[in-house]
Amino acid sequence: MMKSKTLFVTALAALMVLSMAFTFLPTAQGHGVQAQLQSRFVRINDETFSDQQLQTGQTLTVSGSLQSLVNRPLRAWLSLFSESTNAGNRWEFISRDPPGNIFDIPAQAVVPYKIVAKALEPGVYHVHTQLNVEHIGPGLGPGQTVQVTGPAILKPVPWGNVFYQMIVIGAGLGVTFATRPWQVI
Repeated sequence: MMKSKTLFVTALAALMVLSMAFTFLPTAQGHGVQAQLQSRFVRINDETFSDQQLQTGQTLTVSGSLQSLVNRPLRAWLSLFSESTNAGNRWEFISRDPPGNIFDIPAQAVVPYKIVAKALEPGVYHVHTQLNVEHIGPGLGPGQTVQVTGPAILKPVPWGNVFYQMIVIGAGLGVTFATRPWQVI
């Protein structure tokens, strides 16, 4: 009995010492980009950034080319994916080329692109081109760190859009509850 208690206390003490030792080991950190940096369907090539340091109100231009790797046309849309140390991640899109929200990428084609966005909030951002391909999902370009300084530019809240979205969501919930009462109970 005494031998098992001694063994248990020794094992517990060893576990506590080992767990404290792990707190002193160096940690590895990354910026949290998913594993699908490049899509198997479209490759983002030659991603370039106009600047790495901006003042709020200045524009950032991200350009490059989209290379289709498949034998069928694809529908896609471009955006920017940015991570930062602050909670803002605030950019205002000024222009996109190809223009419009959704565009076609012909089979095996190379399509040049350019995104111009205005910095609205100070912070250190890691910015990527984000290409969203219909029925496939997003893919990210290699990215670049961009530092924005200056006072924040506040935009008015479009309350009309907020109220419209609340009405649409409420109507959808009403239809859901009215047509599926067994799920509510």
